[in-house]
Amino acid sequence: MKILAALTYYKPYISGLTIYAARVAEAWARAGHEVTVLTSRHSADQAPEEMLNGVRVVREPVFLKISKGAVMPKFWLDAAKYVKEADVINIHLPQLESALLARLGRKYGKKIVLTYHCDLQMPSGVINSLANKGVLWMNDLAFRSCDAVVTNSQDYADHSEILSKIKDKVHIIQPPVELDPISDEAAAAFRMKKNADRFSPIIGMACRFAADKGVEILLDALPKVLTAFPKAAVFFMGPYENVLGEAAYYERLKPRIDELIKAGHWQFMGRLPDAEVPAFYRCIDVLTMPSLNRTDSFGLVQIEAMINGKPVAASDLPGIRVPVQRHGMGEIFPVGDANALADALIRILHTKQVYSTEFCEEIKKMYSPDNVAAIYTDLFKNI
Repeated sequence: MKILAALTYYKPYISGLTIYAARVAEAWARAGHEVTVLTSRHSADQAPEEMLNGVRVVREPVFLKISKGAVMPKFWLDAAKYVKEADVINIHLPQLESALLARLGRKYGKKIVLTYHCDLQMPSGVINSLANKGVLWMNDLAFRSCDAVVTNSQDYADHSEILSKIKDKVHIIQPPVELDPISDEAAAAFRMKKNADRFSPIIGMACRFAADKGVEILLDALPKVLTAFPKAAVFFMGPYENVLGEAAYYERLKPRIDELIKAGHWQFMGRLPDAEVPAFYRCIDVLTMPSLNRTDSFGLVQIEAMINGKPVAASDLPGIRVPVQRHGMGEIFPVGDANALADALIRILHTKQVYSTEFCEEIKKMYSPDNVAAIYTDLFKNI
């Protein structure tokens, strides 16, 4: 099967959406499908076209960036060529070009499946507001042309104003989660390199440093946590400087974080190599996901933590609360409530519940990219 996947950003850009798309695309390639990813050339040092883990990646030049969006005139000119080559088109939303791709797919008789990652909520401002409306309009046109819409959970679909209007097209497929295996020796070496034995407990946060991730909620919760656990520390894994569209947010919180760094209660891990990511989860005692809005719809990192036996404290948001509710590994707390987050973390850390390897393996199998890609393939065949 020839599959065309389209999304605004792809590897090496890091977000839940890009990680999801890459894992599924590479799983399709492993299964013998011909996979092309059509995306933006968001950095000048990227090749216009290359093969990555069996996936052909085509990057179109960016003419203009609006907040986190990209305007790509050449994308519009070249889209028909790649649509004609494909049997199935998988469009990841939100995306400005979604309507064009869906209409072209319909014109050329292709199967069209949209993967709906989240409801779009852009920062305030006139330009962002106009861009938000433009993307939503394009998404709506894409919905009309597609055969099916995939989202991560029924919980998110039920609470989405958009998805609730197209229930007959919605299909639930769990997101793909995959981590490289790691030896006990490698995990111990990582722990030593990060001086992790100096801290107890270690609270993990894994994401881009972005306003919607709720970093300030964790900052507000820390004083109460440190009262209960004076040697506690936060290990933050993910890009934190020069994150697209988030510079002002980082600068606003930086003075508070600098004080925590000086006191030994915060470490930035940065963007870790894939081989070290499992070591991060082995190192922490609990993961927190204090997301503030619906731009997060599930939280792949929660499953990454759980398959390493680590519980999660997550916001009570549609979709975000599903991993904890489904697998019983952690607690959920009211959105934006720093005091409740502190209490949840303290309860989890006092309990020190150990989750069995067998249970973690079941979770790992459920979310494996090969399993998720196979479910997609069955959907392609049935529509």
